[in-house]
Amino acid sequence: MGAALHEGFRRWGREPMLGPYVKEQCMKMNKGIHLSVLWTVFISVFFFFQPQAGAKGGVSMQLTSPAFKEGGMIPKKYTCDGADVSPPLGWSSIPPGTQSLALICDDPDAPMGTWVHWVYYDIPPETEGLPEKLPSQENPASGGRQGISDFRRIGYGGPCPPGGTHRYFFKLYALDRMLNLAPGATKQQLLKAMENHVLGEAQLMGKYRR
Repeated sequence: MGAALHEGFRRWGREPMLGPYVKEQCMKMNKGIHLSVLWTVFISVFFFFQPQAGAKGGVSMQLTSPAFKEGGMIPKKYTCDGADVSPPLGWSSIPPGTQSLALICDDPDAPMGTWVHWVYYDIPPETEGLPEKLPSQENPASGGRQGISDFRRIGYGGPCPPGGTHRYFFKLYALDRMLNLAPGATKQQLLKAMENHVLGEAQLMGKYRR
């Protein structure tokens, strides 16, 4: 078993940092240590050296905005206290095989539960981002279809907390199919349609305080 373990690491093309420890365990096993001990070490080391992936196929999608950084404050312009227009967004590293993109923005800190600010789907996969002030139309000229927010209207509705600091999560999903949902779908309808079709996802969080 000890030889097989060593050969397994050699085939993976790497020598683990815990190599001396594993070899020591192999020697102890040969002296009578129960096989389960070595098996536990083997499994632990194996998973320790596995690459972490943000999406199926090892692709890590990125979602950013030139208007604010991750965890930063969202400018007033993109809130109900300002022009209430959607912020510019950009993304990269979309997984191969992506047929459409979907975007959700919500606020989990709302007093009545998570408040949905934006639902957008069937975005063309070749799109690299969204411009500022996307029109509140069911079928924007840039492609895709917009759903209905908890403001009960089509398109983006900016941060408008009753008080305190709230977090706003912009979540982008890469899907292996076009959803073909009619315009005006809710967040829950979108999530249901996306089940088992997500290839990857990315997230950007901004804050706003009143």
